[in-house]
Amino acid sequence: MQLAVWTYEGPPHVGAMRVATAMEKLHYVLHAPQGDTYADLLFTMIERRNKRPPVTYTTFEARDLGKDTAQIFQDAAREAVSRFNPQAIIVGASCTAELIQDDPAGLAEAMGLPVPAIPLELPSYQRKENWGAAETFYQIVRNLADKSLVREPREGRAARANILGPTALGFRHRDDLVEIRKILDQLGVEVNLVAPLGATPQDIAKIGAADFNIVLYPEIADEAARWLERTFAQPAVRTVPIGVGATRSFIADVAELAGADPTPALGDTSSRMPWWSRSVDSTYLTGKRVFIFGDATHAAAAARIAREELGFEVCGLGCYNREFAREIRAAAKECGVEPLITDDHLAVEDAIAAACPELVLGTQMERHIAKRLGLPCAVISAPVHVQDFPARHSPQMGFEGANVIFDTWVHPLVMGLEEHLLTMFREDFEFADEHGPSHLAAHSPRKSAPEPVPFVSSEVETPMPPPTALSTSFETNRGVESLVWTAEAERELKKIPFFVRGKARRNTENFAALEGRSAIDLETLYDAKAHYAR
Repeated sequence: MQLAVWTYEGPPHVGAMRVATAMEKLHYVLHAPQGDTYADLLFTMIERRNKRPPVTYTTFEARDLGKDTAQIFQDAAREAVSRFNPQAIIVGASCTAELIQDDPAGLAEAMGLPVPAIPLELPSYQRKENWGAAETFYQIVRNLADKSLVREPREGRAARANILGPTALGFRHRDDLVEIRKILDQLGVEVNLVAPLGATPQDIAKIGAADFNIVLYPEIADEAARWLERTFAQPAVRTVPIGVGATRSFIADVAELAGADPTPALGDTSSRMPWWSRSVDSTYLTGKRVFIFGDATHAAAAARIAREELGFEVCGLGCYNREFAREIRAAAKECGVEPLITDDHLAVEDAIAAACPELVLGTQMERHIAKRLGLPCAVISAPVHVQDFPARHSPQMGFEGANVIFDTWVHPLVMGLEEHLLTMFREDFEFADEHGPSHLAAHSPRKSAPEPVPFVSSEVETPMPPPTALSTSFETNRGVESLVWTAEAERELKKIPFFVRGKARRNTENFAALEGRSAIDLETLYDAKAHYAR
């Protein structure tokens, strides 16, 4: 376990809470000390839910450690069943309670409770939140599914599907589900069950009645879907419909399993992304360098959209959940970049700084990193903050999701006409580079006001020379070196059009490093230009 100020994922019991909070009439009895009750705020404050998560904490204190903490757990479990009257409970321990080894699973089994008690073994010091959510959902399905259920013959009825994966605290899960239901309606496919979101334990019992499963979020539902495939012979659609191309592939896959005509769903013309991404102003976005980091599902989808549908250049790609590293490595290979598989936000910040992107697509953490680096950013994946649970309908999946993605990604960038005007009027005080594009104030840190000059006695006062150079740092194989741009070179650099100036700066600094030059003057700038023009 690594101590960090920021973390991409919480411990696995937080994943279990996401599943329990998403479901109805399921209760989570969590063996945890007083300080581990913080997780409630994730749902009531960040997701803005209007009720607390269905979790009962044992909340033992330090003075209880010399007593029978097992009895504290049993009392809490009985009280939870009596008070909340759930159809089933899940039981487990937080990372702190795991150390005292009270075995909540064994204790619950021995109690003879009137409802099913599903034990969770979540190793807090080896696994993390998404794995905990996947394991919890798998155990719920495995324990509650009616294995004796026989599926009805297909003749004379519509195909039925389970939609698996949406949870509480998921990135746009609520809105994605609306779009997926629309597509299934167009294909004439009935929804047998949505789980975990909105499902009850009694609903889970009927999960085997579906003809196939739709795995919307593999991080949550893939393990359960594989068990259902073995147990009920239910095939699964694993195409994640994020982006226009993926949505079309998803429709084709569902139609094939359902024996339906895909034409009505494929004929949906609500997506403006294909045309807008080819429109005159958007062609200025072609070749923009984008760095992508998040959970594997959203990061891989973003890379595909950026490269194939918007014409961006993916200059960095990574994920924080190591269980899906293989998928990210495959996507990175297609993009021609090295994959970044890490849960260390400092390593991600170093990678972003080294890649010099023009747009960052990431999590809440990458939003903070981009702000410090003065880069535009859009959030595409959990973990997220309260502003990424909007009141409006804002999906990522389906054709409407593609519209939302286009708006979200393009908004932070300077569009073609504004770039042209900024270049044309670069000498005008209103359009000077120091002011930046009008709509990027929220993305770039405000320049700090100059510090006041301290008072110096006139008897010893000496004039301060005006600044003549700008220092910049970069990382090479020899370590971090300092380069100095002369004022004359900086003025010449500003004559280069806005949208390629960053690349010109990077090339010049790389050339100076290779040549061993410590200062960048006009001669170095022209030599670099000649070097890269060969």
